[in-house]
Amino acid sequence: MPNVKTPTRKIRLKSFELEAGRKIAGKYEVVEKVGEGWEGEVYKVRESRSGIEHAAKLFYPHRDSNHRAVLAYARKLHKLRHCSMVVRYHTEESLKVKGCSVFALISEFVEGELLSELVVRRPGKRLPPYEALHIIYALARGMSQIHKLGEYHGDLHTDNIIVVRHGLNIDLKLLDMYYWGKPSSTKLRDDVIDIITLLYEITGGKKHYRNQPQPIKHLCRGLKKNLILENFTDAIQLTAYLENLEW
Repeated sequence: MPNVKTPTRKIRLKSFELEAGRKIAGKYEVVEKVGEGWEGEVYKVRESRSGIEHAAKLFYPHRDSNHRAVLAYARKLHKLRHCSMVVRYHTEESLKVKGCSVFALISEFVEGELLSELVVRRPGKRLPPYEALHIIYALARGMSQIHKLGEYHGDLHTDNIIVVRHGLNIDLKLLDMYYWGKPSSTKLRDDVIDIITLLYEITGGKKHYRNQPQPIKHLCRGLKKNLILENFTDAIQLTAYLENLEW
């Protein structure tokens, strides 16, 4: 009876479970896990020789077929290297985790506070309208640099935006960039919807929307996408509107 080879299934890792102190790629020491998502996990790592800290995004093998995802991210970060909110790309690495070949994207590690954590610390777990508008303006202004280059983010939410310095000047960094295929006007519009949805959420969502001042309501438009896109189709238009907003 002839031998029949059974097709091998690509292992679907649910977690990398890298412990602090473990060395990866022969040169980085794991400090701690700082995030996770659909594509993989992000760790704070330290170069063994120099002591310099970086962020390492490890992609689940079944989410990174043929190394495409990590290459797309690397190219995207390089293209956007002059955009103020985008973290700096350093290199890519390959390593073995649980017997699987895994690719990692090594980038700048940003010290700061997640926007979600900032909101939770506020009374009522929401931001006052004026403070929220300052953050949304900083986000729109940073995203306008990305949109001017024809690129998009793809999944803006409070858990992937870092408030680096909070005060009179608000500096933001994007913890992650997503790759859902080539840029398009639809993807830019989706970024705008995400920004407006953020404003809606950080000011208290549905529970407090009725009592929001008119500038907030005019931006959110009840989260009706068609009404939002009547005013703004990219972050460039949204930024211009916010810069001339009458309060």
